[in-house]
Amino acid sequence: MSSDKNIPPQLIFRLFKYIVYALLTFNIYLFFQEEWLATEQTFSQGIVFSDLISGFAATIDTAAWVLLLLLFELETSVLDDRVLRQARVKYGFMAIRAVSYSFILYAFYGYFDKMLLTYDISPFALEGAVDNLCALVGQGYSTIVTIDEYPLLDTQSCAALFDQDLYRLNNQLVIGTLSDWQAVQWLAWVDVINSITWIAVVVVLEVDVWLQLQGRFQGPVVTISTMIKAVFYSVLFSAAAYWGVLGDFLDFWDAFMWLVAFVFIEMNLFRWQAEASSE
Repeated sequence: MSSDKNIPPQLIFRLFKYIVYALLTFNIYLFFQEEWLATEQTFSQGIVFSDLISGFAATIDTAAWVLLLLLFELETSVLDDRVLRQARVKYGFMAIRAVSYSFILYAFYGYFDKMLLTYDISPFALEGAVDNLCALVGQGYSTIVTIDEYPLLDTQSCAALFDQDLYRLNNQLVIGTLSDWQAVQWLAWVDVINSITWIAVVVVLEVDVWLQLQGRFQGPVVTISTMIKAVFYSVLFSAAAYWGVLGDFLDFWDAFMWLVAFVFIEMNLFRWQAEASSE
């Protein structure tokens, strides 16, 4: 028996959109968990306040982006234009934006600093009476899986590294082959490129939102904005694909979900423009 009470497509769309936003919010915890484990190895001598951004760049970055995403959602889909033009709303949003962008830029610095950290390596050689790498098992040494995964050295991993030229992260107990470190360095560069590209995307979106509130987001401006963002989104998609092939699942999943989330923001902006044009 068919029912006349079908769920409106708009409600399904909104539900799916908010599920995506909720999953991105949950990613804050997932990144914190991953980076907490990684810092136990990369900052084995203890992490100080000035190192927090290097150790927890993804956690801080994701939290700031979630806050910014919610602002864009309120502006492009939830709140009426008249509300957005009210002084208390406008300046309140400006204050929240300032906080979000401060942490986003701070996180970009963290990604850049982490990238530099991956180059701080030197040849590793066994010292003293130790003549076998497996003798170091249980002494706190770690190996490399990917940029945020450094499992402790065990009999299986020491056998895989036997008789290879190894490099050590200076002042830390993390060792790996040169190819291992080069893979980590490439992933660190992708983090940097991804971060600066997302910053460029939201700069264009900020201009789009401002022009829309001024009634000037139309014609050639829309075309130019779309073309610029298409280039940026292509870079972000490439970064997500790279993580999917060579990185870890969480980086790929997070990058993919952010692309989906900003597709929603772009759809909100398109609908906002259409509604304004029809008035």
